[in-house]
Amino acid sequence: MATQSQPESNPASSSNLTSSPKVSRLAFLDWTRGLAAVIMLQGHVFHSFSRTDLRTQDAFILSQFVGGMPPAIFLFLTGVTLAFLMESTERKGTAGWDRVWISMRRAGYLFALAIAFRLQLYLFGMPQNDIGQLFRVDILNCMGFGIAAVSVMALFTTLERVRLCAILGLAIAGISPLIASLDTSAIHPFLRAYFVPGADNFSFFPWGAFLAFGLSAGSVLRLSPASELKQAMQWGAWLGLVLVIAAQYFSNLPYSLYPKSDFWLDSPGLVLIKLGVILMLLAFAYLWNTYMVTGWSWVRQLGTTSLLIYWVHTELVYGRWFSYWKEGLSTPITVLVAALVIASMLGLSVARTRWPQIKEAIWPSSTALPEAD
Repeated sequence: MATQSQPESNPASSSNLTSSPKVSRLAFLDWTRGLAAVIMLQGHVFHSFSRTDLRTQDAFILSQFVGGMPPAIFLFLTGVTLAFLMESTERKGTAGWDRVWISMRRAGYLFALAIAFRLQLYLFGMPQNDIGQLFRVDILNCMGFGIAAVSVMALFTTLERVRLCAILGLAIAGISPLIASLDTSAIHPFLRAYFVPGADNFSFFPWGAFLAFGLSAGSVLRLSPASELKQAMQWGAWLGLVLVIAAQYFSNLPYSLYPKSDFWLDSPGLVLIKLGVILMLLAFAYLWNTYMVTGWSWVRQLGTTSLLIYWVHTELVYGRWFSYWKEGLSTPITVLVAALVIASMLGLSVARTRWPQIKEAIWPSSTALPEAD
């Protein structure tokens, strides 16, 4: 994965919701991020533990099919939170290039996390690990690189970003098959992985398109008053449905604009289908969190600590801890393991959120000594 998000940023969340019944009107974003985390967790468990002879059965295929959505969701929501950051600095009157620098600092933070993440996985896997794993372009790398690439959008107003970032997303998706067809053998594999679509990396083409689309959508959310948010989500759902139907139709035509294109790797059609699904999912999340769940939500809880969950579960699921059972479990047992992993990650998330209270209960703060008579 990365599997990418966060995005905390994505897979990290920019908001920190508590268990209080009163939640933000944008709490549905964390709920969407949490749902992506649940899908990611089950997908990785199936990928790591399911028996090899069961990987042609419906359960495994469905698990991996839906498991392709979380990276796109995490990147899209990272773009949304980046839009919030840009709008906030713009509203404060921060100068244009200073706003760009603030976005670049966010990119640098995610790059640092990406390096630390790969280093931790490598050290925990020694001596079996291949040193090349240190340089794998994972979703955190993609987030950092993508934010750096789109940070120039901070020079524009929030209203301008709605249009410009949507165009940028379409351009990134549209250029991806052309980038994939170029002869890039002269470029070092590590650098090439940041640009050229590949099955084992999260390159800017086409994954950066979701970041740009998220920037556009986040700008729309910032411009939408609370009284108009419901209508905005309705329009988003309809747009998502149109994108899914139209992209599916054009992807099935017997001819193509591109001399070479892999639908599952670099196709603009697949990007737009996933974008459509994300927009419809956001609309559902808004309705669910507005009218059905107004208090604490375990899905939303996972979304507020998605980076921590991504980091820890990757080591548990793909590390050496449970290597005895790797690729050796039946489908029912794999489902049970997935449920246990999700439950354990929820426990970790709650502990992280409530750590100040837990720490106070274990190690009470020292109180002032009574004054001497």
